Order: sequence, then C-alpha cells, then structure tokens
Amino acid sequence: MNEFPNLNKISHLIVTFFGVGLLPIAPGTWGSIAAFILFCLFVYAQLSYFLFLLLFLGLTIVAIIACNLATRGLSEKDHKTIVIDEVAGAWLSFLFLPLLGVYDFALDQWEKESFIAALILIVFFRFFDILKPHPISFVDQKFKSGFGVVLDDLIAGVFAGLTLLGGNFFIQFF
Repeated sequence: MNEFPNLNKISHLIVTFFGVGLLPIAPGTWGSIAAFILFCLFVYAQLSYFLFLLLFLGLTIVAIIACNLATRGLSEKDHKTIVIDEVAGAWLSFLFLPLLGVYDFALDQWEKESFIAALILIVFFRFFDILKPHPISFVDQKFKSGFGVVLDDLIAGVFAGLTLLGGNFFIQFF
C-alpha cells in the first residue's frame, strides 16, 4: 500500500479529521481538542441537542466506514494519525451533558456551563482513551476492523460521561 495517510484519498482525509491527525505530537489529543472546539461552536450557535445527536450518529457511521476503507492493507488498523475515532468518542461523552443540567430542553438551548463541563469531559475521555481499562483494552486488542477502531473510543466516551456524572453526584450529595 502507498504511504499512509494519503490525503488525496477521501477516506484518509476523513480518518485524519481533515489533517488534524498529522500533527506531530499527541495526535489523539489534538483530535479530541478539535472535537471540543467543534462542540463549542455548536453550543455557541445554540444547535439543539437532537441535532447534535444526529450529527454524532452520522459522524460515527462515517468514521466506521472510512476507517474500514482507509486501513485496508495496513497491518496497524488503529494508526496514530487516525483521529476520527477520538472525535466520535469525545462527542459521545458530550451527549451526557444534559444529565448535568447544562442543557435546557424547555428552551432548547445549551447553558454556558456546557463549555466547562465539556472541557472536563475531554480530560476524562483522554484519560480513559490512553489508559484503556477493561473493556476498552479488550476491544482495542480484539476488534481490528473500522468498527473496532471506533468502538474503543466510544466506550472511553461512555466512561468519561459516567465519571463526570458520578463526580457531580458525589459533589451534590456528599
């Protein structure tokens, strides 16, 4: 296979999140930061939670397909430049934010605290994505398709969301 990634190929452009994954140091962290910045733009624009949910689902489907296409012929399926999975995982963690009360469903708008909570989620997400506790490590080692590349980050996103919810519960009641 030719050099990976080749940004002339649309699947490579997508999996590197339009080149973010090519940044030389900590590309996964840069992918997570890109996810955070995009989310902040969504909050600033007051996109509805439902629209953000649809964008997340669309991004996740595209990520799985693009990862399958881009990694054909590669021995390393989760190449360090592939960061679309970090974006999907971070966005999944952001879907927990309404449970913290930072989204007003009655007014269909995000609260200003969304930015701070999302930043905390990014820290938790990176913690779980790097540390890879079980079952994240199991998925990372056993599932070598585009689905597996994305799934371990989705689980890290769930862990991040649950950690923030647990921390918030602890602070509120203890």
